[in-house]
Amino acid sequence: MAFPPFAVTVDLVVLTVRGDDLCALLVRRGEEPFLGRDALPGGFVRPDEDLAAAATRELAEETGLDVGHLEQLASYGAPDRDPRQRVVTVAHLALVPDQPAPTAGTDAADARWVPVAQARELAFDHDRVLADGVERARAKLEYTALATAFCGPEFTVAQLRRVYEVVWGRALDPRNFHRKVTGTPGLLDPTGETTTRDGGRPAQLYRRGPAEQLHPPLLRADT
Repeated sequence: MAFPPFAVTVDLVVLTVRGDDLCALLVRRGEEPFLGRDALPGGFVRPDEDLAAAATRELAEETGLDVGHLEQLASYGAPDRDPRQRVVTVAHLALVPDQPAPTAGTDAADARWVPVAQARELAFDHDRVLADGVERARAKLEYTALATAFCGPEFTVAQLRRVYEVVWGRALDPRNFHRKVTGTPGLLDPTGETTTRDGGRPAQLYRRGPAEQLHPPLLRADT
C-alpha cells in the first residue's frame, strides 16, 4: 500500500503578561497561503532536526526571540488544515515574563505581542491551537508553580496575584490569595527583602520555591 506524502511543522504558542493583558506572540505572514494574516510563529521541520530544535529555530528566525523552555502542547493533523499539502503540526507552549519587542524575519512580515482577546481569524487552524494553549496555561496555574514563569526573578504576592487574575480572567480576593500562596509548601521562597514598587506599605519579595506541583492546588473555583 502506497502512503501519500506529508510534511511536519511546528507551531508555537508563546504567552506573556503585559500590563492587564494576557498576550500571545503572533507574526504576520509575508507569503501565501494566508498572505497578510496573523499566525502563530512556526514552520517546517527540516529532515536533520528534531521537533524541539525546529521550534527553537523557527521562533528565532521569525521573531528574534529565545524564550527558553518549550513544552509540547498537542498535535494537529486535519487533512485540510494547510492548503499546500497534508501537514501535521506539533504545537509547543512557552510561558514567559514580559519580553522585548520581537523582530520579524524570514517569511514573517511583522511580529508583535497581541492581547489574546484580540487574536482572531488566525491563519490555518491557529485559532484552535492558541485557544488550546491558553486553556493549558490556565489549567497549569491550578496545579503547578508555572505562574511564577510570568514573573521576574523576584516578585511580590500582589504581582503574582495579578498574573493569576490576567491569565484566569477574573479578580481574586487579595487576602485569600495571599493566605493560599504563602501557605502552599515550596511555592514561594522569601528573599528577606521588601519593596515599595507596588505602592503603599513595603511588600515582601519572593523567589520561586522548589515545588513543581502544588499541594493543595490553587483551584479557580476556590481562589
